[in-house]
Amino acid sequence: MNRFEEMLDNVRASQPLVHCITNYVTVNDCANILLACGASPIMADDEAEVEDIISICSALDINIGTLNGRTVSSMLKAGAKARSLDRPVILDPVGAGASQLRTSTAIRLVSEIAPDVIRGNISEIKTLADGCGNTNGVDADIRDSISEENLAESVDFMKSLSGKLNAVIAVTGAIDIVADNEKAYVIRNGHQMLSRITGSGCMLSALTTAFCAANPASLAEASAAAVAMMGLCGELAHEKTLECGGGTGSFRAYLIDEASLMDGSKLEGGMKIEIR
Repeated sequence: MNRFEEMLDNVRASQPLVHCITNYVTVNDCANILLACGASPIMADDEAEVEDIISICSALDINIGTLNGRTVSSMLKAGAKARSLDRPVILDPVGAGASQLRTSTAIRLVSEIAPDVIRGNISEIKTLADGCGNTNGVDADIRDSISEENLAESVDFMKSLSGKLNAVIAVTGAIDIVADNEKAYVIRNGHQMLSRITGSGCMLSALTTAFCAANPASLAEASAAAVAMMGLCGELAHEKTLECGGGTGSFRAYLIDEASLMDGSKLEGGMKIEIR
Protein backbone atom coordinates (compact mmCIF):
# COMPACT_ATOMS: atom_id res chain seq x y z
CA MET A 1 0.00 0.00 0.00
CA ASN A 2 1.31 3.48 -0.89
CA ARG A 3 1.89 5.98 1.92
CA PHE A 4 -0.71 8.54 0.89
CA GLU A 5 -3.33 5.86 0.31
CA GLU A 6 -2.63 4.62 3.81
CA MET A 7 -3.21 8.09 5.31
CA LEU A 8 -6.92 8.18 4.38
CA ASP A 9 -7.42 4.51 5.16
CA ASN A 10 -6.09 5.20 8.67
CA VAL A 11 -8.68 7.95 9.13
CA ARG A 12 -11.48 5.63 8.03
CA ALA A 13 -10.23 2.84 10.30
CA SER A 14 -9.54 4.85 13.45
CA GLN A 15 -12.50 7.29 13.21
CA PRO A 16 -10.71 9.95 15.28
CA LEU A 17 -12.69 12.30 17.50
CA VAL A 18 -11.66 15.84 16.53
CA HIS A 19 -12.09 18.87 18.78
CA CYS A 20 -12.77 22.00 16.74
CA ILE A 21 -12.70 25.54 18.08
CA THR A 22 -13.68 27.08 14.81
CA ASN A 23 -15.72 29.93 13.41
CA TYR A 24 -19.49 30.05 13.38
CA VAL A 25 -19.69 30.94 9.68
CA THR A 26 -18.35 27.53 8.66
CA VAL A 27 -18.83 25.30 11.70
CA ASN A 28 -21.49 23.13 10.02
CA ASP A 29 -19.36 22.54 6.94
CA CYS A 30 -16.36 21.63 9.11
CA ALA A 31 -18.44 19.09 11.02
CA ASN A 32 -19.77 17.59 7.79
CA ILE A 33 -16.38 17.26 6.10
CA LEU A 34 -15.09 15.45 9.19
CA LEU A 35 -18.01 13.06 9.13
CA ALA A 36 -17.54 12.58 5.38
CA CYS A 37 -13.90 11.51 5.77
CA GLY A 38 -14.73 9.09 8.59
CA ALA A 39 -13.87 11.22 11.62
CA SER A 40 -16.19 12.56 14.32
CA PRO A 41 -16.42 16.26 15.27
CA ILE A 42 -16.93 17.99 18.60
CA MET A 43 -17.49 21.75 18.29
CA ALA A 44 -16.87 22.96 21.85
CA ASP A 45 -15.49 26.43 22.61
CA ASP A 46 -16.55 27.29 26.16
CA GLU A 47 -13.56 27.82 28.43
CA ALA A 48 -15.23 25.79 31.17
CA GLU A 49 -15.19 22.56 29.17
CA VAL A 50 -12.45 22.70 26.56
CA GLU A 51 -9.91 20.87 28.71
CA ASP A 52 -12.36 18.03 29.34
CA ILE A 53 -13.26 17.84 25.66
CA ILE A 54 -9.71 17.73 24.33
CA SER A 55 -8.96 15.03 26.90
CA ILE A 56 -11.32 12.65 25.08
CA CYS A 57 -10.31 13.72 21.57
CA SER A 58 -7.46 12.72 19.28
CA ALA A 59 -6.52 16.18 17.96
CA LEU A 60 -7.39 19.89 18.16
CA ASP A 61 -8.31 22.27 15.33
CA ILE A 62 -8.04 25.97 16.22
CA ASN A 63 -9.52 28.40 13.69
CA ILE A 64 -9.64 32.17 14.37
CA GLY A 65 -12.15 33.02 11.64
CA THR A 66 -14.70 34.68 13.94
CA LEU A 67 -12.30 35.75 16.62
CA ASN A 68 -13.51 37.20 19.91
CA GLY A 69 -12.14 37.67 23.39
CA ARG A 70 -14.14 34.81 24.84
CA THR A 71 -12.75 32.19 22.48
CA VAL A 72 -9.15 33.37 22.66
CA SER A 73 -8.88 32.14 26.24
CA SER A 74 -10.62 28.89 25.24
CA MET A 75 -8.11 28.37 22.42
CA LEU A 76 -5.15 28.93 24.72
CA LYS A 77 -6.55 26.66 27.40
CA ALA A 78 -7.43 23.86 24.97
CA GLY A 79 -4.08 24.19 23.24
CA ALA A 80 -2.14 23.92 26.48
CA LYS A 81 -4.11 20.83 27.48
CA ALA A 82 -3.60 19.25 24.07
CA ARG A 83 0.14 19.86 24.35
CA SER A 84 0.25 18.23 27.78
CA LEU A 85 -1.51 15.17 26.34
CA ASP A 86 0.63 15.07 23.18
CA ARG A 87 -2.37 15.56 20.90
CA PRO A 88 -1.72 17.12 17.46
CA VAL A 89 -2.74 20.78 17.27
CA ILE A 90 -3.56 22.44 13.95
CA LEU A 91 -3.84 26.23 13.72
CA ASP A 92 -5.71 28.09 10.97
CA PRO A 93 -4.76 31.80 11.42
CA VAL A 94 -7.70 33.11 9.37
CA GLY A 95 -7.26 36.76 8.42
CA ALA A 96 -3.95 37.24 10.24
CA GLY A 97 -2.68 40.58 8.98
CA ALA A 98 -6.16 42.05 8.57
CA SER A 99 -6.36 43.49 12.09
CA GLN A 100 -4.13 43.94 15.09
CA LEU A 101 -6.32 41.57 17.12
CA ARG A 102 -6.03 38.77 14.57
CA THR A 103 -2.33 39.26 14.04
CA SER A 104 -1.43 39.43 17.72
CA THR A 105 -3.69 36.49 18.60
CA ALA A 106 -2.26 34.29 15.85
CA ILE A 107 1.29 35.11 16.92
CA ARG A 108 0.41 34.46 20.55
CA LEU A 109 -1.13 31.08 19.72
CA VAL A 110 1.99 30.08 17.80
CA SER A 111 4.23 31.21 20.66
CA GLU A 112 2.29 29.75 23.59
CA ILE A 113 0.80 26.59 22.06
CA ALA A 114 3.45 25.65 19.47
CA PRO A 115 1.01 24.07 16.98
CA ASP A 116 2.15 21.01 15.06
CA VAL A 117 0.67 22.22 11.78
CA ILE A 118 -0.14 25.75 10.63
CA ARG A 119 -2.46 25.88 7.62
CA GLY A 120 -3.40 29.09 5.89
CA ASN A 121 -3.10 31.17 2.77
CA ILE A 122 0.23 32.70 1.85
CA SER A 123 -0.59 36.16 3.24
CA GLU A 124 -1.56 34.69 6.63
CA ILE A 125 1.62 32.61 6.76
CA LYS A 126 3.81 35.56 5.81
CA THR A 127 2.15 37.58 8.57
CA LEU A 128 3.20 34.95 11.12
CA ALA A 129 6.73 35.05 9.74
CA ASP A 130 7.04 38.85 9.67
CA GLY A 131 4.71 39.98 12.47
CA CYS A 132 2.65 42.02 10.01
CA GLY A 133 1.22 41.47 6.57
CA ASN A 134 -1.24 42.17 3.79
CA THR A 135 -4.59 40.42 3.38
CA ASN A 136 -7.73 41.04 1.40
CA GLY A 137 -10.11 40.50 4.30
CA VAL A 138 -9.61 36.82 5.05
CA ASP A 139 -8.25 36.11 1.55
CA ALA A 140 -4.66 36.17 0.36
CA ASP A 141 -3.30 39.37 -1.12
CA ILE A 142 -2.69 38.96 -4.85
CA ARG A 143 0.83 40.32 -4.35
CA ASP A 144 1.69 37.26 -2.25
CA SER A 145 0.48 34.64 -4.76
CA ILE A 146 2.59 31.53 -5.33
CA SER A 147 3.29 30.89 -9.01
CA GLU A 148 5.59 28.71 -11.06
CA GLU A 149 7.93 31.70 -11.29
CA ASN A 150 8.43 32.04 -7.53
CA LEU A 151 7.80 28.40 -6.55
CA ALA A 152 11.40 27.55 -5.67
CA GLU A 153 11.69 30.66 -3.52
CA SER A 154 8.35 29.87 -1.84
CA VAL A 155 9.43 26.30 -1.07
CA ASP A 156 12.64 27.54 0.54
CA PHE A 157 10.65 30.06 2.59
CA MET A 158 8.24 27.39 3.86
CA LYS A 159 11.05 25.03 4.82
CA SER A 160 12.86 27.80 6.68
CA LEU A 161 9.72 28.90 8.49
CA SER A 162 8.94 25.31 9.43
CA GLY A 163 12.33 25.02 11.08
CA LYS A 164 11.89 28.35 12.84
CA LEU A 165 8.43 27.50 14.22
CA ASN A 166 8.99 23.75 14.58
CA ALA A 167 5.72 23.15 12.74
CA VAL A 168 4.54 21.76 9.43
CA ILE A 169 3.55 24.69 7.22
CA ALA A 170 0.66 24.13 4.79
CA VAL A 171 -0.06 26.96 2.37
CA THR A 172 -2.97 26.69 -0.03
CA GLY A 173 -3.73 28.67 -3.14
CA ALA A 174 -3.32 28.21 -6.89
CA ILE A 175 -0.37 25.96 -6.03
CA ASP A 176 -0.33 24.31 -2.59
CA ILE A 177 2.82 23.70 -0.58
CA VAL A 178 3.14 21.54 2.55
CA ALA A 179 6.58 21.69 4.10
CA ASP A 180 8.65 20.67 7.07
CA ASN A 181 12.25 21.82 7.47
CA GLU A 182 13.60 19.07 5.22
CA LYS A 183 11.17 18.57 2.35
CA ALA A 184 8.17 20.11 0.68
CA TYR A 185 5.17 18.61 -1.06
CA VAL A 186 4.03 20.71 -4.02
CA ILE A 187 0.39 19.90 -4.80
CA ARG A 188 -1.45 20.94 -7.94
CA ASN A 189 -4.91 19.53 -7.22
CA GLY A 190 -7.92 21.82 -6.90
CA HIS A 191 -10.30 24.07 -8.79
CA GLN A 192 -10.94 27.80 -8.61
CA MET A 193 -14.54 27.18 -7.47
CA LEU A 194 -13.10 26.26 -4.09
CA SER A 195 -12.40 29.97 -3.62
CA ARG A 196 -16.00 30.88 -4.44
CA ILE A 197 -17.63 29.16 -1.47
CA THR A 198 -17.32 30.12 2.16
CA GLY A 199 -15.48 27.61 4.25
CA SER A 200 -13.29 25.59 1.90
CA GLY A 201 -10.18 26.62 3.84
CA CYS A 202 -11.83 25.97 7.19
CA MET A 203 -12.99 22.57 5.97
CA LEU A 204 -9.46 21.78 4.87
CA SER A 205 -8.06 22.66 8.29
CA ALA A 206 -10.59 20.34 9.93
CA LEU A 207 -9.76 17.61 7.40
CA THR A 208 -6.04 18.11 8.06
CA THR A 209 -6.67 17.70 11.78
CA ALA A 210 -8.41 14.37 11.17
CA PHE A 211 -5.53 13.14 9.00
CA CYS A 212 -2.99 14.19 11.65
CA ALA A 213 -5.04 12.54 14.39
CA ALA A 214 -4.97 9.25 12.48
CA ASN A 215 -1.32 9.55 11.43
CA PRO A 216 0.45 11.29 14.33
CA ALA A 217 3.90 9.99 13.41
CA SER A 218 3.74 11.43 9.88
CA LEU A 219 2.29 14.93 10.20
CA ALA A 220 3.81 16.39 7.03
CA GLU A 221 2.66 13.50 4.87
CA ALA A 222 -0.73 13.46 6.55
CA SER A 223 -1.17 17.18 5.93
CA ALA A 224 -0.14 16.79 2.28
CA ALA A 225 -2.63 13.96 1.84
CA ALA A 226 -5.42 16.10 3.30
CA VAL A 227 -4.56 19.04 1.04
CA ALA A 228 -4.45 16.79 -2.02
CA MET A 229 -7.74 15.15 -1.06
CA MET A 230 -9.51 18.50 -0.70
CA GLY A 231 -8.19 19.63 -4.06
CA LEU A 232 -9.17 16.37 -5.75
CA CYS A 233 -12.64 16.54 -4.22
CA GLY A 234 -12.89 20.06 -5.63
CA GLU A 235 -12.01 18.83 -9.11
CA LEU A 236 -14.55 16.01 -8.97
CA ALA A 237 -17.23 18.28 -7.48
CA HIS A 238 -16.72 20.77 -10.30
CA GLU A 239 -17.25 18.02 -12.88
CA LYS A 240 -20.56 17.05 -11.29
CA THR A 241 -21.59 20.69 -10.98
CA LEU A 242 -21.07 21.15 -14.71
CA GLU A 243 -23.02 18.00 -15.49
CA CYS A 244 -26.08 19.20 -13.56
CA GLY A 245 -25.82 22.82 -14.71
CA GLY A 246 -25.44 23.94 -11.11
CA GLY A 247 -23.62 26.76 -9.38
CA THR A 248 -21.76 27.31 -6.16
CA GLY A 249 -24.49 25.80 -3.97
CA SER A 250 -24.38 22.56 -5.94
CA PHE A 251 -20.59 22.62 -5.87
CA ARG A 252 -20.56 22.90 -2.08
CA ALA A 253 -22.85 19.87 -1.71
CA TYR A 254 -20.87 17.83 -4.24
CA LEU A 255 -17.64 18.73 -2.44
CA ILE A 256 -18.82 17.02 0.73
CA ASP A 257 -20.25 14.16 -1.34
CA GLU A 258 -16.88 13.56 -2.94
CA ALA A 259 -15.16 13.55 0.45
CA SER A 260 -17.56 10.86 1.63
CA LEU A 261 -16.94 8.80 -1.53
CA MET A 262 -13.15 9.16 -1.52
CA ASP A 263 -11.02 6.14 -0.70
CA GLY A 264 -7.30 5.61 -0.46
CA SER A 265 -6.92 4.16 -3.94
CA LYS A 266 -8.85 7.02 -5.61
CA LEU A 267 -6.82 9.56 -3.66
CA GLU A 268 -3.51 7.97 -4.59
CA GLY A 269 -4.53 7.78 -8.24
CA GLY A 270 -5.80 11.36 -8.47
CA MET A 271 -3.36 13.37 -6.42
CA LYS A 272 -0.89 15.59 -8.29
CA ILE A 273 2.04 15.85 -5.96
CA GLU A 274 5.75 16.56 -6.29
CA ILE A 275 8.35 16.30 -3.54
CA ARG A 276 11.10 18.92 -3.41
